[in-house]
Amino acid sequence: MDRFEANVQANQERFLAELQEFCRKPSIIAQGIGIEETADWVRDRLQGVGFDSQVIQVEGGAPVVYGEMGSGDKTLMIYNHYDVQPPEPLDLWDSGPFDAEIRDGRVWARGVSDNKGPWMARVQAIEAYQKEIGELPFRIKWIVEGEEEIGSPNLGRFVEENKELLAGADACLWEGGRRDGAGRPVISLGMKGIAYLGLSVSGASSDLHSMNAPIVGNPAWRLIWALASLKDENENITVDGLMDHVVKPTEEEWEYLRGIPFDEEESKQDFGINSFLKDATGPDVVKQLLFDPTCTICGFLTGYTGPGLKTVLPNQASAKVDFRLVPDLNPELVLRLVREHLDRRGFTDVNVELLAQLWPYRSPVEHPWVKASISVARDIFGAEPVVYPSSAGGGPMYQLCGTFGIPGISGGGVGNPNSNLHAPNENIYVEDYMRSILYTGHLINAIGSL
Repeated sequence: MDRFEANVQANQERFLAELQEFCRKPSIIAQGIGIEETADWVRDRLQGVGFDSQVIQVEGGAPVVYGEMGSGDKTLMIYNHYDVQPPEPLDLWDSGPFDAEIRDGRVWARGVSDNKGPWMARVQAIEAYQKEIGELPFRIKWIVEGEEEIGSPNLGRFVEENKELLAGADACLWEGGRRDGAGRPVISLGMKGIAYLGLSVSGASSDLHSMNAPIVGNPAWRLIWALASLKDENENITVDGLMDHVVKPTEEEWEYLRGIPFDEEESKQDFGINSFLKDATGPDVVKQLLFDPTCTICGFLTGYTGPGLKTVLPNQASAKVDFRLVPDLNPELVLRLVREHLDRRGFTDVNVELLAQLWPYRSPVEHPWVKASISVARDIFGAEPVVYPSSAGGGPMYQLCGTFGIPGISGGGVGNPNSNLHAPNENIYVEDYMRSILYTGHLINAIGSL
């Protein structure tokens, strides 16, 4: 791999200029800016390194770019996205969000870390690998979507409509990846899902004077009592049967959990709290964060809360509740369990609606391609990787990896602890970007040797 590394070093200036070109293309899905043009650019760049690539239209959604190249008895799926978050507030940027300036050893641009930098690093690694090493040792199937920043609402439809095209992969190299504050590469192997529910109760035909409270039901109290049945004062989810579906960490996953650095005192100080829920300490804090489902009241709306007094008996009450899901929970199952739980307690008048959903996914940590990614990260970054069997947040990993029953591996990315994802002054270090190119090339070589 010496020639590959020399090629990457020799082309650093060109590679960075190309990254800047990509980052200067606004592709803001939430605002409908630059999506079609950027998809075409991604397709053309994949074609430039030998991929048979195409833009696939998804009804009602942003186009997905698909590329395929290589041959052999192994297939790697790669997932990235070309859309970015809105750059506002613009006045907090030190340079234009789409200027892609390089200064102080960093590239500053909206999307440079999430997710244009990781995608471009992989493309350039494949270019250098083919030039110096030769043909890819296996097939690659690459999916680059344009709606990740709004929850990938149409990725599932794309997968369903193109199952034959996508089938046959052994693993998926997921988007993202970063190093932590100590310079250790972070590898994540899963994501939580979400069931975002809307609960509502109706009462009288209109708001009433509160003097009627002795004879007319109050929807606010009905909803409060219903919500209180979902979780107890000890922070245990009490929805009938829900916890029976939660898969506990394996011993190997526990080993990785124990190796995840977590500064308890600093985190409590940052959050402005004195203790964690259930008085958790040590690895139990990380276990709760990554492996436990949640039930969170995100908002509650009813009655009058304006200035002054208004003695009102409201006729409507509503709340939004999110459940963060772990295997083997899923949004449809949670919706059914909540509905049945409320009905058993007489809350048939509480309407429950599934507003948004993502399925959880967790990869087998013992998979040989997972082991290869850990080994390569150790060599390239010169530090022991921190392996997250799952993340605390959600994402569309299930829609690709779960559908085909393959591990999803996020690692070797360009991020740093202060990359400011989704915030002003998003950035990556030039050094991390070049390492990410090296990581991808070495990972290709490692997987090809398995």
